[in-house]
Amino acid sequence: MSDHGRFIWYELMTPDVAAAKRFYAEVTGWTAQDMPMPGSTYTIFSAAGEGVGGVMELTSEHKSHGIPPNWTAYVAVDDCDAAAAKAKALGGSVMREPSEIPGVGRFAIIADPHGAVMAIMKPVPPQTPRVHRPRGTVGHGSWHELMAGDAEKDFAFYRSLFGWTETGRHEMGAMGVYHLFGNQDGTMGGIMTKPAQMPRAVWGYYFENRDLDAAVARIKEGGGTVMMGPMEVPDGSFIVQASDPQGAVFSLVKSKV
Repeated sequence: MSDHGRFIWYELMTPDVAAAKRFYAEVTGWTAQDMPMPGSTYTIFSAAGEGVGGVMELTSEHKSHGIPPNWTAYVAVDDCDAAAAKAKALGGSVMREPSEIPGVGRFAIIADPHGAVMAIMKPVPPQTPRVHRPRGTVGHGSWHELMAGDAEKDFAFYRSLFGWTETGRHEMGAMGVYHLFGNQDGTMGGIMTKPAQMPRAVWGYYFENRDLDAAVARIKEGGGTVMMGPMEVPDGSFIVQASDPQGAVFSLVKSKV
């Protein structure tokens, strides 16, 4: 089965990699391993010995382009160049043209028609088949949420680009409709039109955690900020939305599975 449309990696850009390693180790239990690269170091976060995401330094050059500390997800595609071209044709944009990461894959950074950013990648086939962890696996990305410029139009963009389907919807009153979306692994997230006061459309990522009360305490102790929660959501899961000490927004979820 093709991986096209699957979330395969999460990446943190931060101005203080050492502090991020300490903070997320306490909050999520991830272990960190530095991977030296020409001119830089890339840090791998792992859960139970399995890579979940990476950390790279947010440099002064990044900051000069208005890039804040942030988490970004990578979605697998069958052909990176074709997917980037299709994103443009569908009304999106390419923030970084397709390029090669030797031994890893070919990737690009794209934005949807209302400016929400994510990465796409055609990975180099691994020596052993990739294991796709089900929703609810501790430490892994478990929910993906787009606060969209226009939920209906942006959902059409992702449906055409990745083949995602609508798996359900929740009527949220004055907040509008929360569209559930899925891929070959089942329901993976939700899309809704952002509140007017939000300055831009943005993706948010939820990592599975089975003790949210303890995680909230560690977020605060580590210098992060709890923005919301723990609170129950319609499917019976509980969530926490937070930012780390450098300002990157992330979320935790205790899924009802």
